[in-house]
Amino acid sequence: MNSPSTAAREKALKAVQAIFERYHLIATSKKFTGFDLHLMQNLKLIEATPDGTVTYEFHIDDQYTNLNDVMHGGAAGVIFDMCTTTALGPLAKPGYWDFLGGVTRTLNISYLRAIPNGTTIRIHSQVMQVGRTMTMIRGTMSSLDGKTVYCTCEHHKVSVPTQPWHLEHKVEWDGLWEKGDEVKGKL
Repeated sequence: MNSPSTAAREKALKAVQAIFERYHLIATSKKFTGFDLHLMQNLKLIEATPDGTVTYEFHIDDQYTNLNDVMHGGAAGVIFDMCTTTALGPLAKPGYWDFLGGVTRTLNISYLRAIPNGTTIRIHSQVMQVGRTMTMIRGTMSSLDGKTVYCTCEHHKVSVPTQPWHLEHKVEWDGLWEKGDEVKGKL
């Protein structure tokens, strides 16, 4: 399998960045202070590819931990939900998995090792299958060197139309979507 060109990787990065830009515009307009806001403000995008992978770094601090001073399992759910969904960005087209890509059908997490407070983790997500109405994405949280896998997930989503008022918040990416792109599933 050939690795994607630099231009294709840059386009994939822009697609994922556009999700964050639109998210922040919507959050600001609504004066939103929900629990995923901190996550979306502090994820560090490392890489994205045109076939639907994305990699982040994220620092686990007090607001993601429990009394045992390790990341709370519920925090892993929020982190995986947002990070795996953004892997759809490079595959999205107008009306096809655009913006935050539908709703969660199932999010199954396997907790393998505790993540201590103060740890910076790597989150990698990969779209395994995407069709017109459903998608499945896998995710891992690991140490930065990849030697320790803390938890994994399998995220199934169902496509629903993006709320029209979300798309009223325009980002540069909206003008970059190529007209006439053929929508194809990834098998």
